[in-house]
Formats: sequence, C-alpha cells, structure tokens
Amino acid sequence: MSEADSRDNALPARRRTELVRLARMRGQVTVSELASLFEVSSDTIRRDLDLLAEKGLIARTHGGAVPADQLAARDTPFTERLMTEGPAKSRIARAAVMLINDNETLVINGGSTTRAFAAELTPRRGLTVVTNNLSLPSVLGGEAVRDVYVLGGQYRSESQVTLGEVRFASVPGISADTAVIGVGGITAAAGLSTSFLAEATMIADMIAAAKRTIVLADASKFGHAAFAHIVPLSAVHILVTDAEPPSELARALVEAKVDTVVAGP
Repeated sequence: MSEADSRDNALPARRRTELVRLARMRGQVTVSELASLFEVSSDTIRRDLDLLAEKGLIARTHGGAVPADQLAARDTPFTERLMTEGPAKSRIARAAVMLINDNETLVINGGSTTRAFAAELTPRRGLTVVTNNLSLPSVLGGEAVRDVYVLGGQYRSESQVTLGEVRFASVPGISADTAVIGVGGITAAAGLSTSFLAEATMIADMIAAAKRTIVLADASKFGHAAFAHIVPLSAVHILVTDAEPPSELARALVEAKVDTVVAGP
C-alpha cells in the first residue's frame, strides 16, 4: 500500500458516493483532482471509477469520468441537435467563415455546427469540400463550391454521417488546407473528444490530413469530456466559440498556442 493510500480515512463506499455526487455537480471529474481531494493514489481513484462505471453510475472518459446520463444526452439524434443552441451555432459559423479563403480545400466532419458553417460559405468561391457529413452537400452554396467529395464508410442514420478511413478507393490519402471540426467536448486535460471511438479515429485522421485545424464549439462543450479522445489541444490552431472559455481551459488553450475567436452577436 502506498503512503497516499495509507492516508485514506474515508470508507471506500462513502468515497465512491462522493465521487458520483461530484461528477454530477461538476459535469466532469479527473483522476488527478480526485486523488488530491481524497488524498489517495491515482490507482485507487481509477479503481473506484471503473467500479462505478460498471454499475452504470458514471461514464469513464480519458483521464476521468462524467455523469452516466451526460454521454447519452450528447448522443441525441441529429435533427434534435440542429435545434439546440441554434443562435450560438449560427454566430460561430459566420465567424468561422471569415477565416476561410477562396480556393481552399476543406475537410469537414459531421455535426450540426459544421452544417451551419457550410451553409454560411456562400461568400467564398472555388472551394473544394471533403466531408463525411451527408447533410452538408444540400446546404452548400452552388457558387461557393467547385467540388464536393463524400467519404465512404459505415452509415450512421441518427447522425447522418459515414464513418471510415479518410481516403478514397483509388487514392491512398488526401491533403487539405483546413479541417473544420465539430466536437462533443473540449477540456484542458483531455483536449477534444466525441461519443464514438470510430468517429474519434476519423476526426483525428481529418486533422492529420490538414495544414490547419479550426474547431467549432459552443460554450456547452467546455469542460465536458466525451467517451472517445480525439487529439490534444496542441493539434488545434483556432477555436471558434460563442463565449470566453473558463479560466482553466483558457490557460490551456494559450499554452497550446490555440487562437480563440469569440463570435460576436
């Protein structure tokens, strides 16, 4: 038993009850902060979290946990997400379009915020768009886009996306100027995250294929770590959002050299 564990004065059952309460109150907890709070080792906290996850009381994330019902709330049907935070998504979309130049090649992932972004691209010209978002081609302005390529893979009807490799049958890989990415969560510790492992892998490949990455995330995504880790903050160039990030995340963004653009009204 480690010295840290020997200082554990709380009964395991009481500590685990408090872990669940903290996760529900804060929306997210990390192993490091819990180990410090309860004065036990990180391994003890991980075992607690694993046990609570098995009982369905929390959901494990990269480096911590969130309430069990949070991941379900974020995996809502695409048509419902289109209606959530609508004004914020529109402001974010308009601000993000200002960062795009004519004749760029964009790789855009699935999601309601990226769909809003695509709908605002009308002022641009000569764009090439690569996407797994099957709802996106219908909202792209005809004069803005020269070519649209849809990535193949497994079709997910609830989110209207395909999941698979970021490549085409006759081409081993692709290269883009900018990846425009919507995410399920963004935290100082875990960076970007989403609900599905396959989606996380595909988004990471999109980011790797692009020279720069612009993340679109409204303030509801701050401090939330979804199930599957995508990339750390250091892989992001610009975050476009609708509100100033909380202090911990703001510091992490500065340290990772991510420029933050807060959309105006």
